[in-house]
Amino acid sequence: MSDHRQHYDDDDFVEEEYTPGEADGGMFGDVPAKKAKAFWPSAKRLMGLLKPEGAGVIIVIGLVVVSVVLNVIAPKILGNAMDVIFGGVMGKQLPPGVTQEEFAELMRQQGQGNFADMVAKMELTNGIDFPRLTFLISIVLLMYFVANMFLWAQGWLLNRIVMRVIRKLRDDVQSKLNRLPLDYFDTRQRGDILSRVTNDVDNVQQGLQQAFAQLVSSVLTVLGIIVMMFIVSWELALIALIALPLSGIVAGVIGARSQKLFAAQWKNTGALNGQIEESFSGHDLVKVFGRDADMLERFDERNEALYKASFGAQFVSGVIFPAMNFVSYLAYVGIAVVGGLRVASGSMSLGDATAFIQYSREFTQPLGQIAGMANMLQSGVASAERVFEFLDADEEVKETATGHLPAKTDGHVEFQHVSFSYVADKPLIEDLSFSAEPGHTVAIVGPTGAGKTTLVNLVMRFYELNSGRITLDGVDVKELSRSELRSKVGMVLQDAWLFGGTIYDNIKYGKLDATEEQIMEAAKATYVDRFVRALPDGYQTIIDEEGSNVSAGEKQLITIARAFVSDPSLLILDEATSSVDTRTELLLQKAMAALRTDRTSFVIAHRLSTIRDADTILVMENGKIVEQGNHNELLTLQGAYYSLYMSQFAGEDVEETTVDDSTAVHS
Repeated sequence: MSDHRQHYDDDDFVEEEYTPGEADGGMFGDVPAKKAKAFWPSAKRLMGLLKPEGAGVIIVIGLVVVSVVLNVIAPKILGNAMDVIFGGVMGKQLPPGVTQEEFAELMRQQGQGNFADMVAKMELTNGIDFPRLTFLISIVLLMYFVANMFLWAQGWLLNRIVMRVIRKLRDDVQSKLNRLPLDYFDTRQRGDILSRVTNDVDNVQQGLQQAFAQLVSSVLTVLGIIVMMFIVSWELALIALIALPLSGIVAGVIGARSQKLFAAQWKNTGALNGQIEESFSGHDLVKVFGRDADMLERFDERNEALYKASFGAQFVSGVIFPAMNFVSYLAYVGIAVVGGLRVASGSMSLGDATAFIQYSREFTQPLGQIAGMANMLQSGVASAERVFEFLDADEEVKETATGHLPAKTDGHVEFQHVSFSYVADKPLIEDLSFSAEPGHTVAIVGPTGAGKTTLVNLVMRFYELNSGRITLDGVDVKELSRSELRSKVGMVLQDAWLFGGTIYDNIKYGKLDATEEQIMEAAKATYVDRFVRALPDGYQTIIDEEGSNVSAGEKQLITIARAFVSDPSLLILDEATSSVDTRTELLLQKAMAALRTDRTSFVIAHRLSTIRDADTILVMENGKIVEQGNHNELLTLQGAYYSLYMSQFAGEDVEETTVDDSTAVHS
């Protein structure tokens, strides 16, 4: 891959040094590998999203604690019930008139010392004490019922908390989008950005909803069961705890590997989304050049990369559960053997042994759940990393709005020794100075990459100057808030963009508080009314997703009407007629002429026939103004403008154009 990045800014082209990163991977480049960042810092920051919901989280944890306490005490009570049953059955077997102590001594005399010790430790009764047994079982059932009700309550509350957190995260992401500079989007693939703000946020939500509650519950359950196991038998508890370090080693080794794979999975998801977005957006172009097979091959490559990353992530994380389960079964076997021996020796009751075995099984269950949540947690943190990277991206330079413009500005724009570059060591515009008088039309022409679109982007403060200043009616644009500055500017771009909704709504977008009368006036002045009246639904016609129910020229007329209704003091027209036929171009020129009336206008044009009536024509080359004047003056100079003009109208009588504008050549 080349060590230079091709940066397109409409008609401007800049080649800049760059370091390959995760955002690359468009139609013409491979996706470089990206190492996962540290897991714990990202996980800590992810948990930090819950900080504003601290009170709710405490209640959730409290509900989980109560549920866990009830669940871990219940087996001990159930063990007591088992002792009641066994004591009643064994008590029935006592010979008449023989006490429990006498029966145990008799067993020892017969060489059954272990059985004698077990009988001596029991609470024997003459038959099963059903009232007590019923009471104990009722207590156990009630505890399990209350525990599960608390568990449901914490799930309901946690979902509400997570939904609020994710809503806030989506708000932050959307706000961040509005604060990012234009070059952030120029240098990144749109599909990857979309994947971060949609897929990755959804995955974070899933991780918080499912993994967080389960992990809290499982960890508390493990701690509670450990306490109860030590209460019942510290010897057996030590055997059970052998599983903890072994399980931790398994989870740590496998989890570290799966984290990297999950990061690769979501990175490849972004790359694949970018490939799909390019394929759909450029579908017509793909068909025209017969690149269907090539695009399919590129899609297959990215799809295969995603498949391998996803399969690897799921496979590796899936190993955690059976590996930890195996460790748990080893501990379970040890507990069963040692517990049986202790019951037989009379050092432990059968009920306690039963309770401990249940604890050992319940001990492995939350460990297994922790393992099962590991892949979801790893995936969620990997997505959180990508979202945090987006939120941490450098924003536009903070505003220092110390100046203000009057309600109605004249539109006097002046460039004073302006210099700008996309890359520090590769200047694009150097020491540029010129003035655009109020109400005048300033046309900007020049070869591709000359800096034409960059020039108007600097006026709009899409980029910040390296040096110099740009003033609007004598006020430095840096002293104005971006919103105030841009409220004075209307813009019509080469690519007519319409939003989903009605034609009426699309025109109103230029000024949301515009009256119906103002919208109709704008539509009539820009010839939109002419074709809208012929539509069945008129101004309420719904623009579909691709805008295919109106022609390219009609879409451009709507965008001109949108700029018209905003009543700007400064107008920017960037190749607004380049994508339409000649007849439609004439109609658009009339609409733009109405729009330019009494407004300072910057017109970027490749078709020189469209700007011959401009008050001033600026000819740019390599970021500098090499010629300046009106159409006839520049032709007379026979310099750069003359060369551009001749390249478009070779064979025409150019001299005729210098005599009278009425005889100027039309394309």
